[in-house]
Amino acid sequence: MRPNDILGTVKKANALVWALLACLPAQAASLAVTVADNQGTPLEDAVVWLVAKTPAAQRARREGMIEQVNKTFIPTVTVVQVGTQVRFPNRDEVRHHVYSFSPAKRFEIKLYAGTPADPILFDKPGEVVLGCNIHDHMIAYVYVVDSPHFAKTGKDGKARIDDLPAGEYELHGWHYAQSASAARAQLRLGANENAAASLAIALRPMTPRPATPK
Repeated sequence: MRPNDILGTVKKANALVWALLACLPAQAASLAVTVADNQGTPLEDAVVWLVAKTPAAQRARREGMIEQVNKTFIPTVTVVQVGTQVRFPNRDEVRHHVYSFSPAKRFEIKLYAGTPADPILFDKPGEVVLGCNIHDHMIAYVYVVDSPHFAKTGKDGKARIDDLPAGEYELHGWHYAQSASAARAQLRLGANENAAASLAIALRPMTPRPATPK
């Protein structure tokens, strides 16, 4: 085989190796987070998110949805990334008037039935409290984070954030009944690492919600 032929064969082999490597899944870390109050009771509907010290690559944002069913917002807490659009379908036979006066997002969808044609864009980070002008007992929350790495805890106070590039992060937590911001935790995650962390959030006394009218 002539030298030029050998060189061409080597180049093709190298190209094939790089193509195969590109097809392999990237090694990513996972973080399991446990959130509790100061008495150690697991907190449901707590939001946790990670802020990378090296800015993360942008990810496509899925449209969110908060339904109104039996004169109740479902879910009670929604977490979205900045720049996410959220729809508010009304599944009830009565009309609702959804609004928020929160600095992170002020808006209203006046008395309506069905699904409004235009979703609401949440374009600033922070807490957004939702209400209904017709039914005072209807309250829900949207928490907007400036990060693609976030999750919400279940009844056991646990949440999991997957597909994390290796690197340094700051872990944040929030709960709608918190009396003070949760302490931040500094983390370093290695490629393909399964890590764990915990947060404690002090709660303020909460007035029981009025019963849903029949």
